[in-house]
Amino acid sequence: MTFIQALLLGLLQGATEFIPVSSSGHLVLVPWLLGWESPSLVFDAVAHLGTSVAVVLYFWSDLYRLLIGWLRGVRAWLPGAQPLDASDRQQARLAWLIVLSAVPAGVLGLLFGDWFESLFGAPQAVGVFLILTSVLLAGSEWIRSATKSLRELSVPNAVAIGLFQALAIAPGVSRSGATISAGRLCGLNRDQATRFSFLIGVPVIVGAALSQCVGAIGDSSAEPWGLLLIGFAAAALSGLAAIRFLLRFVRGKRLYPFAIYCAGLGVAAIILGLVL
Repeated sequence: MTFIQALLLGLLQGATEFIPVSSSGHLVLVPWLLGWESPSLVFDAVAHLGTSVAVVLYFWSDLYRLLIGWLRGVRAWLPGAQPLDASDRQQARLAWLIVLSAVPAGVLGLLFGDWFESLFGAPQAVGVFLILTSVLLAGSEWIRSATKSLRELSVPNAVAIGLFQALAIAPGVSRSGATISAGRLCGLNRDQATRFSFLIGVPVIVGAALSQCVGAIGDSSAEPWGLLLIGFAAAALSGLAAIRFLLRFVRGKRLYPFAIYCAGLGVAAIILGLVL
């Protein structure tokens, strides 16, 4: 791996992890189209760690309030404890919804992780899943208008969004795209759906990164430390920029541009997979 490859793959990982165009799809298709060797497990783990750092740093204050609210909620169950005020009650409830929404992805990963991993070597399968992401994004804009805030999000809503998040184990299905679409279908506006998408992504993204780091221990094909640091920094910085960009974008614009992009890339991947 060269400096340029490490930089580009790190930037791709960070940006496409949060912009709804599928990071896994891009990390399969770009090296395949450019004829690059696949990065080592260590590089992949380090790049995912960079995106984990990005989302935790950006939402640090939100995560802190959620943690404090959750801890106070647990303490309120103890005999003689003071009841929660409205703010802590809402934070505790939202924290439990986030935990609940992470369960489907964990279960699906444990049961079918090996099968989904085999799809990473199939560009045509990636193309099909990119088209699915496009359908989800466009459909969520077309079918449902916003009626709910996060305070009104129900347990079934959180489970449904979690199930959509589980689909993102497949390369080409955007995690953020699937969860934002699910949030929209549950009645959230774009801003609220996007913020919830990022928050429920924290345990999944961090957990996946740590799992990859453990799995990469002892990988003899690891790149030099300098290239690993480049990939980590590029993923973290582009991830921060992508989160900021998308949160601003969704406040006044629809998701159709991302749907069109995913559809075009998916069709191109299928055609090129047949030709090459």
